[in-house]
Amino acid sequence: MLTIQKAQDWMHKTNQYIQDNKAYLTELDQAIGDSDHGINMSRGFQEVENKVESASYDEVSALLKDVAMTLMSKVGGASGPLYGTAFLKMSTAVKGNDTVDQDVMAAGLEAAAQGIQQRGKSTAGEKTMVDVWEPLASWWKEQDEISAENLEAVAKEAMESTKQMEATKGRASYLKEKSVGHIDPGSASSYYLFKALAEVLA
Repeated sequence: MLTIQKAQDWMHKTNQYIQDNKAYLTELDQAIGDSDHGINMSRGFQEVENKVESASYDEVSALLKDVAMTLMSKVGGASGPLYGTAFLKMSTAVKGNDTVDQDVMAAGLEAAAQGIQQRGKSTAGEKTMVDVWEPLASWWKEQDEISAENLEAVAKEAMESTKQMEATKGRASYLKEKSVGHIDPGSASSYYLFKALAEVLA
């Protein structure tokens, strides 16, 4: 499922999507945030790619830990700690496995989703990145076999569902009902992450 090489490819593809959509993420964040999500994420994932491409790993867990540490130190705003926590929890959950199979990955995603909720003190339905991670982790756990196409579709649907939500967490919550009608930037960057994963697994 997820080998060291595939995990490196995952980060490479994620970085490509983030760089290509940096302006779009900024635009989303201008509507309901502080306009820096695109810039922060593009800087963070470029650093992640540089790090994982130049290092050598003996297991996937070590690579994911490097991703976590890089995002925590390089991404500003709330996104750094939240994404960093997600990858740190994932890293711990998959530790000791040379190749991360579907069940191990399910545990990793669940731990990541819980970590984001604890760190951000948020739950599903509050118009945050939790609204992509939580349903995706639940969906993954229920599958007999992961279809890359379905993985991408589930992530996309989860991201789009944030459009109709009213934000009750983070900066967007100041806008109350005015936040409705906008996709949450953190859910959009999370979608690119899972779109990249779907392509790597395909």
